[in-house]
Amino acid sequence: MDAITRLSFVADADDFSNSAPHLPEPVGNGRRSYRTIWISDIHLGTRGCNAEMLIDFLDNVDSQTLYLVGDIIDGWRLKKRFYWPATHNDIVWRILKRAKRGTRIVYIPGNHDEMFRQFTGLNFGGVEIRRKALHETADGRKLLVLHGDEFDTVMLAHRWLAFIGDAAYETLMRLNVLVNAVRSRFGLSYWSLSKMAKHKVKNAVEFISKFEEVVAHEAGMRGVDGVVCGHIHTAEIRDIAGIEYYNDGDWVEGCTALVEHDDGQMEVLHWADEIAARNADPAEPHTQLAA
Repeated sequence: MDAITRLSFVADADDFSNSAPHLPEPVGNGRRSYRTIWISDIHLGTRGCNAEMLIDFLDNVDSQTLYLVGDIIDGWRLKKRFYWPATHNDIVWRILKRAKRGTRIVYIPGNHDEMFRQFTGLNFGGVEIRRKALHETADGRKLLVLHGDEFDTVMLAHRWLAFIGDAAYETLMRLNVLVNAVRSRFGLSYWSLSKMAKHKVKNAVEFISKFEEVVAHEAGMRGVDGVVCGHIHTAEIRDIAGIEYYNDGDWVEGCTALVEHDDGQMEVLHWADEIAARNADPAEPHTQLAA
């Protein structure tokens, strides 16, 4: 049985959402509420996925709409070696539970979970699968939502090079896990080795900048006010030639999400910083776990 077949529980989403998670969901009314949340590049099925931190995020925020902007499950990695701890099931459970409670969930597969693109237009357990989406903010702006690999020249012209880069990236992420395990023993907060390395390499910085410009230009050609994407694991909010560019980041390096407030204001949440601030303030209330 291959790795993708072993994920067949997703097809029976209703039964899965009625099951009990490994980590119980908190009870109480302490969640922050947003109009919209965008998350991407979770890479479930890899050791680099910061599952516990994402679970903490999902347990502390809520929204009317949740966009899953690609690379939620890492099919590339699962085809090579199956890795699926209980915490990864817990993330899927929490997402499906939100759909059952009435949250609109839109899933836009990326290049690492491209096997789900064949289901575009279908709905599984309340999760809408789309190739791209058009989101209207509370203040009337129209935002194109897509993963972003469509504009990655490495993916388009040299797919083989992308796979080599993915292998190198996996090695860096393994080091990232080791570094943070050591930091945790000394009571230090989460820090991303891979994120630091990426921002120190000139070619990586140039690639990110070029990618952002290409995506913003394409959005402008389609007549929208802005674009929301993921793919490059770099959270950002910036204006590019009059187009609002938003990147929601990732959950293997930066652990970030893009949110829309009720008035249409957009913000990037850096969840490692949120946890560090919470731990530094013992007076801040905490939600309790359900028994």
